[in-house]
Parts: sequence; structure tokens; C-alpha cells
Amino acid sequence: MHVLFVCSGNTCRSPLAEAVLRRLLATAGRPDITVSSAGTGAYDGAPASEGAVLVALERDLDLTAHRARLLDRDIVSAADVILTMARGHLSRVERLGGVDHAHLLGDFAGATGADAEVRDPFGADVATYRATLEQLERLLLPARDRLLAPRPS
Repeated sequence: MHVLFVCSGNTCRSPLAEAVLRRLLATAGRPDITVSSAGTGAYDGAPASEGAVLVALERDLDLTAHRARLLDRDIVSAADVILTMARGHLSRVERLGGVDHAHLLGDFAGATGADAEVRDPFGADVATYRATLEQLERLLLPARDRLLAPRPS
């Protein structure tokens, strides 16, 4: 299985989500599930934002090698499950052919209200990045459990 996270620039939310889910899957002993990320408006090759790198390091996650990728049809078709940070990202994924395997991360994780969409911390202070990472951690635990649940045959 391949899980793809999608946000806008692929420098904050989706790389953080990618790193957190990788750790959760490693802890669960599931190296067979791969994780990547892309952005609907990404500049190919851009590094993770400074705020994302800093808050990731606080959790012993390393985003220094991350490079942004612009979302395209090939990336969408290569993913088995696509989890987006906001409804606008979901619409873009659907227009690129991901209707049957794309979800808003919050919906996929069973969140409601303000927690259903992950706010973009780009350009904000470190406290805002920390809040974003904490929200992602809250959402990714139930998302991981849903990904690992047995599928009906």
C-alpha cells in the first residue's frame, strides 16, 4: 500500500504528516506501507519550511532531506490512499483522477468541526507550527488504525 499526503506547497503540513505516519507505521511493524507527499502548488525541489524542520526535530523527526513535489496525475495514480489537508486539496486530487481513493485527512480520521481540516502554518511562528504538528499527531493515530484495519474481502 502507498499513502500520499497532499497540501499546498508540500513544505509544511504534508511533509510533517508523512514523517509522523512513517514513524507510526514503523512502530506498528509495517514497513510494507510506503508514505510520500506532494503539493497542489508546490515548487519542485523546495525544502521543508524552517518552522516545519524545527518542530519536527523537537519530535526527533528529520525533514532536512525533504524536497517538495508538484502534484500531478502520475503521483495521484501511483497512490492507493490519498489524504489531503483541506477540502480544496481534495478537489484538486479528484480532478487529477483520485476520486475513488482520496479523502480529507480529518474525515478519514473521524474528526469533526475545526479539526477536520489542518490549518496551514506557513509563515507563522513556531507555536503555530507546533499546533499544526499536534493536530496531525491527533489525526494520524486513528488514520493509521484505519489503514491497518483488515479489509473486507
